[in-house]
Amino acid sequence: MMQPYQGKMPLIFVGHGSPMNALEDNAWTQTWQNLGQEMPRPKGILCLSAHFAGGKSLVVDVEKPETIHDFYGFPQELFDMRYPAPGEPSLAQRVTELFADAQETDRWGLDHGAWSVLVHLYPKADIPVVQLSLNLGLSGAEQLEIGHRLSPLREEGVLIFGSGNVAHNLRSMNPRMPEPFPWAKSFDQAVHERVMAGDLQGLADYMNLPGARESVPTTEHFVPLLYTLGAMDQGEKARVFNQDYVYASLSMTGYVIS
Repeated sequence: MMQPYQGKMPLIFVGHGSPMNALEDNAWTQTWQNLGQEMPRPKGILCLSAHFAGGKSLVVDVEKPETIHDFYGFPQELFDMRYPAPGEPSLAQRVTELFADAQETDRWGLDHGAWSVLVHLYPKADIPVVQLSLNLGLSGAEQLEIGHRLSPLREEGVLIFGSGNVAHNLRSMNPRMPEPFPWAKSFDQAVHERVMAGDLQGLADYMNLPGARESVPTTEHFVPLLYTLGAMDQGEKARVFNQDYVYASLSMTGYVIS
């Protein structure tokens, strides 16, 4: 078991957007840099990424996770990038203690949902990172419950870090549109209202919110928010950051909960 931590780590959900954010200096990446400086330094990071998802709960138990370039059509500079953070087998094992359905695996590393943000949050890559896959076959309530089971990690110095997008529709992207599609804005706002109110039941039923059908054509980018919020304690509050859109159909909205 990991040693107790003096304090409780916050929770963070990030709208990660394009892999190119790993290389860019923009309003979003500057906010991530500031967050990394403001938050307590974690002993380890448990990452819940939209790009590690399926029908099982797999926790990566490797000492040196590789940097996975799970995309195509980008500049070679992005493919050359590495984020050499160590793994942490003891954290992977602790996840399986708290969440018995999790199975350890050595067949994954750090995908771009993890490293394209972490390179700004913790650029020295000196904090151990473990990824837990999202089980997309579960209900929203069940996904929130997984986060609840993992919440003791916060007292042990672990940052629970969700990386996805509240609204994420690649088929509808339009770089010429200066404003988001009405459905993306409606869904992002409906989610925001429920996050700020701590209405987890309303979030568990997210497909009933306005704009959900267009904003969540597939669920993997939204689900990291549920896992993250599930680890909230009663009385905790959320703070929003990067409440903006790209290509009219992707929300960059992020939250810190403490």
